Amino acid sequence: MKKNCCEGLLNARCCIQRCLVLLAATCALPAFAAQSFPDRPIRIVVPYLAGGGVDTAARIIGQPLGELVGQSVVIDNRPGAATNIGSDMVAKAKPDGYTLLLANASQVANVSLYSKMPYDLQRDLASVILIGSAPLVMLVHPSLPVKTVKDVIALAKSKPDELNYASAGIGSPTHIAPELFKWMADVRIAHIPYKGGSQAVVDLIAGRITLYFAASSTALPLVQSGKARAMGVTGSQRFAHLPKVPTIAESGLPGYEIGNWFALLAPAATPKDIIAKLNGSANAALKRPEVVERLNEFGVDVIGGSTQALDTFIKKEIVTYEKIVRTANIKPE
Repeated sequence: MKKNCCEGLLNARCCIQRCLVLLAATCALPAFAAQSFPDRPIRIVVPYLAGGGVDTAARIIGQPLGELVGQSVVIDNRPGAATNIGSDMVAKAKPDGYTLLLANASQVANVSLYSKMPYDLQRDLASVILIGSAPLVMLVHPSLPVKTVKDVIALAKSKPDELNYASAGIGSPTHIAPELFKWMADVRIAHIPYKGGSQAVVDLIAGRITLYFAASSTALPLVQSGKARAMGVTGSQRFAHLPKVPTIAESGLPGYEIGNWFALLAPAATPKDIIAKLNGSANAALKRPEVVERLNEFGVDVIGGSTQALDTFIKKEIVTYEKIVRTANIKPE
């Protein structure tokens, strides 16, 4: 009987030891995953066509990020459905750090624009890093007989619905910014949505579009080459590379202010250690002088920072865009 009791105690002790070993191994898995990550290429999904401002930001950050993590970074353009196709793809991707989203203000605008979304921005996606922010620039075709924002407003009032503007898609900053402009200026300008900014630019240059609120990175070469004329900047300050172009607020619409930003997001269940590794590498990339210079040349003010800072920023942006969408009565059409 005593022998059986001893055997029972030994067996129980062995079971406890095995459980402790398994528990320790399980707890070590996230750390091991982060240490081995990445062992293959990382994909950044851009929910727009190639060639636009979001695509440019992805390519600028992608190369140095790849160098720092020791793997190539592939840009995967997945336009359509007001960025919801690409964004939903990342939200539902395997949460292993190998699929990221290059997000911008479109994702927060869609929260207010659509009553039903295929994913939940705050629940299904995790913050990695806020890359930077940038204003938009109101561009017109050179043939349009206007030289100032006041001229644009006067022309639009004299010809209701005859002028048109392009956007990179419903819910994009290039859609929200002109809709806010229309509401504040009390003008009627027709909206022509595209699947990306590159197509919109082609039609602006060809004269088929009269206005386009372009990303500063897109606007600069167009203005410098004379293919488009800049009327105003959407931010609170003038764009350093176009210092003679006033803000829209100072040239006819006091209080007008809106901009764009670029951030990396990951599927929500991605291990925190992997998120931290991506955040650290991205912050290091954003401190490289050549990366800062390239982003600045494209009108992007570098931000960087923690994942928590991006969480807070996105929450505030959701509130801001909800107010804009509601006040200006912007519809997803």
